[in-house]
Amino acid sequence: MWIVRLALRRPYTFVVAALALLLLTPFVLLRTPTDIFPSINIPVVSVIWQYGGLSAQEIEQRIIYIHERSLSATVNDIEHIESNSYNGVGIIKVFLREGASIDGAVAQITAVAQTVTRQMPPGQTPPLVIRYSASTVPVLQYSITSPTLSEGEIYDLTLNQVRTALVTVQGAQIPWPYGGRTRVVSVDLDLTALKARGLTPQDVVNAVGSQNLIMPSGTAKVGGTEYDIEVNSSPRLMEDLNELPIKSIGETTIRLREVGQVRDGSQPQQNVVRHNGSRGVLLTIMKSGMASTLQVVNRIKEQIPKVLSTVPPSLAVQEFSDQSVFVRAAIEGVLKEGVIAAALTALMILLFIGSWRSTVIIALSIPLAVLCSIAILSALGETINLMTLGGLSLAVGILVDDATVEIENVHRQMAMGKPLHQAILDGAEEIALPALVSTLCICIVFVPMFFLSGVSHYLFVPLAEAVVFAMLASYVLSRTLIPTLVQWFYRHQNLAEHGDHGLLPSGILRPFALFQRAFETGFERVRNRFRTALTTCLQRRRSFIFLFLIFCAGSGALIPFLGRDFFPRVDTGQIKLHLRARSGTRI
Repeated sequence: MWIVRLALRRPYTFVVAALALLLLTPFVLLRTPTDIFPSINIPVVSVIWQYGGLSAQEIEQRIIYIHERSLSATVNDIEHIESNSYNGVGIIKVFLREGASIDGAVAQITAVAQTVTRQMPPGQTPPLVIRYSASTVPVLQYSITSPTLSEGEIYDLTLNQVRTALVTVQGAQIPWPYGGRTRVVSVDLDLTALKARGLTPQDVVNAVGSQNLIMPSGTAKVGGTEYDIEVNSSPRLMEDLNELPIKSIGETTIRLREVGQVRDGSQPQQNVVRHNGSRGVLLTIMKSGMASTLQVVNRIKEQIPKVLSTVPPSLAVQEFSDQSVFVRAAIEGVLKEGVIAAALTALMILLFIGSWRSTVIIALSIPLAVLCSIAILSALGETINLMTLGGLSLAVGILVDDATVEIENVHRQMAMGKPLHQAILDGAEEIALPALVSTLCICIVFVPMFFLSGVSHYLFVPLAEAVVFAMLASYVLSRTLIPTLVQWFYRHQNLAEHGDHGLLPSGILRPFALFQRAFETGFERVRNRFRTALTTCLQRRRSFIFLFLIFCAGSGALIPFLGRDFFPRVDTGQIKLHLRARSGTRI
């Protein structure tokens, strides 16, 4: 086989390539995001309209319907549109077709929203257009309380200082805090006083709007000095708002305090956050779609001490939800199971083959194939998550096949007395095509996953890619690096003289060698008995088939009888499992 001959002629090339893969692994792992699930890029764009005080029916008829009608004619690749109307809020979800450009859809939706705004009720502001991502999930939550500050003050500090300092963290998205009170300076009108003075609430609104102004003024040059001119009619103190004139009748001026009272209050509170019985604020940190959960959490935790140094000491910030703990535990669990599987596989190879050299070679090929798969996944933009790690763990047991079959066949050729170089070439050539067919058969099993659609596609394709890339890498390594390592490890061994496992070692390894040889002797007896039984069955094929059919028929007839005793029985209020022993005793 040409690639095996190339590997034997240029052994250092493939050894250096394997070392380069090992050295590049830390850089690949550092630049690859780590998350619990793969990135789910569902092409959905949400449009949020807000108009305080408008009923859900009016929101639907005067806002949502107008925008929906324009979307169908101006946005490309729409699959379907869903909308929900509430009191003061309307939400439109635009579902795009698979592969559609979400950025282009956001631009088109924003453009048409600016146009239809003029057809909507007076004072309507443009909507909030959000690109939806199922991977944008909360990763951290903080409760913010204070024994001395009010809810409004806690909310202001959280919104204007804590949140502002954390939004600069790469990969973090922080919505507005939950709970607290949003500060609103309002005017409580006295309708009786308004009516007595011949005024309406709109007169108060117009008066406040026309006098509470800050206007550009420029500068004035007096002599050789240029002065900045300030035209600011906005009161500096809240109490001064009560002195704003509403209307003048003759020499009498009606002021705001005569028909109402300015109050420093808050909007009606729609959500309340309590921590240990004290009201506070909930701050949620979310990660963007392709960001690493672990990196975002670590950066936020590094930034929190700096933020706390800028707020009052009485403001208590306590972490109570950390998604990275679950992500780290899940990934460590998968890695642990993968390491255990690899160790058990190496142990079985050592037990059955009985050669520490072959075990070392196979143990080296497994992580190299896994690292090669991770490098390809990282290059394709995938993340390290439960699905990719699960695929790699699934592939660990299969990766042994290529290297094991290669080494075992080379052992057989060497035991026949062939030179090492020729034994490697003959052994590799004999199993090249069967190994390729076996590898492709395993890969083909995962091909249907690439034809899935929706969320299933984003979840299971990374798993399939991890297995396929690991299998292909294993096949290439078994044709290149494995022959090179066999040539190096067995350059002083002569299996034709000393058997498959060489001379019996001395010292601490001798008991292990004796145990392995005893195991192999016992396994050889079992194999001989099986060969004898198989030969007997082949010589009496008709009798064996007849007995086998009788056994199958008897087993089928016995299942209903066994089911009455071995299947669970359901009682009222609880489920009891009854098992019948051979002696008839119930357990």
